[in-house]
Amino acid sequence: MTEPRPQPTRAVVIGGSLAGMLAAAAVKDAVDAVEIIEAHELPAGPEPRTGVPQAAHVHPLLSGGADAIEALLPGTVGQLVAAGANRVPMTTNMVYLSAEGWYRRWRRNTQYLIAAGRDLTDHVVRRQVLADPRVGVRAHCRVVGLLGGRGRVTGVRLRAADGTETELAADLVVDASGRSSRTPRWLAELGVTGLAEDRIESGLAYASRIYRAPVATDGWPVVNVLADPRRPGGAGTIVPIEGDRWHVSFYGPPGAQPTADAFEAYARGLRHPLVAELLARAEPLTDVTVTHTTTNRRHYYERLGNWPEGLIALGDSVAAFNPIYGQGMSVAAQGALALRRLTAGGLTDGLARRAQRAIARPVDVAWSLAVGQDVHYPTTEGKRPNLGDRLLHRYVSRLSYTAIGSFRVATALTEVLTLQAPPAVLVRPDVLLAAALGPRRPLTNGPTFTPDERRRLEGAGVPLT
Repeated sequence: MTEPRPQPTRAVVIGGSLAGMLAAAAVKDAVDAVEIIEAHELPAGPEPRTGVPQAAHVHPLLSGGADAIEALLPGTVGQLVAAGANRVPMTTNMVYLSAEGWYRRWRRNTQYLIAAGRDLTDHVVRRQVLADPRVGVRAHCRVVGLLGGRGRVTGVRLRAADGTETELAADLVVDASGRSSRTPRWLAELGVTGLAEDRIESGLAYASRIYRAPVATDGWPVVNVLADPRRPGGAGTIVPIEGDRWHVSFYGPPGAQPTADAFEAYARGLRHPLVAELLARAEPLTDVTVTHTTTNRRHYYERLGNWPEGLIALGDSVAAFNPIYGQGMSVAAQGALALRRLTAGGLTDGLARRAQRAIARPVDVAWSLAVGQDVHYPTTEGKRPNLGDRLLHRYVSRLSYTAIGSFRVATALTEVLTLQAPPAVLVRPDVLLAAALGPRRPLTNGPTFTPDERRRLEGAGVPLT
């Protein structure tokens, strides 16, 4: 008598976002097929994707996220660079004015950014994932509910564009639907209650535009002019992206928010004229996009006493951060990598709870960094800084001041800000001692362009004060 053939296993991923693609990459070796459910059509090339409102704004990929994506999809970083993205070594290729002063461009670098348009990043990752025949996409379809009960999720209920509803069985469901996630409501419908949530709104707004750069952007530095919290004002950044373009974003709190009709004027109001001077010879290529949605929102799924087997949430579905810190893609990538490691042994009992706790670890780091900054704006709602928050803020300011002239401290800060190390690195004995001693080198008094960069700017008619 022959043994019955086992039924093929299926994972369903809700959302064709970057997080959704990375989720598919994470679980594809643990199942026979992965089906991505996407409400819209996915573009064939590096084009805008419906449902990504933040794509109009600067989207650096931190090295902590880039390394995670490379582990999931080997060759991705190389493909991004080949397509025109810039691999920006930190702080070697950064012209950076912090609240405490101009950072040095250390010759040695420890971390990096991938500077590219969000559409290009999405495209390269999507192309890598969908090249696997085990991964498919069901477009123009929405997940409207979960199947199963409070102990186990067994699939999803789908609604097609014509309103027809069907059921799709799954051995694993991954919610990567982003800020609009309905998982909290679906859990309640299954009888899973007690979910804790935090919402912290700083009131920051930001505006962005893409320009044709007056100089070639290959190897060009990222430019950052941050605000000084001791006086009112906003901040601005210029990120060199593919196609010899600059992606420019400004952000500020109520009373100093950027607007579409005074974009260049906002640059002139920053605490240093550098950004305005650089834009004077740049050609606008897009309209200005303004966004007021900068809420930090987190669901504490890992704390629930009961978590159904067969369900995992990832990316912005778990925690959405103030986008100005550029953490979302990297946190999603690190969560997906944790999921891949846990599913290497198959879909074992207890996987969903273990995965949710593992996904929460990179979220914890990014959350502490984003909220640790945002709570200090006087307009912030949802949390006010306590004594510990204020002391920590003062210590981080001291670290930032020290980093201006200390490679050791600059390295520690960079490792944390790129999500390569936990914040505990900043209280190592050697870092504490360095912070107590302060900068070991003289402070710089202006933008830290190299002689070659200055010649290129002068050749393009860009005046620098």
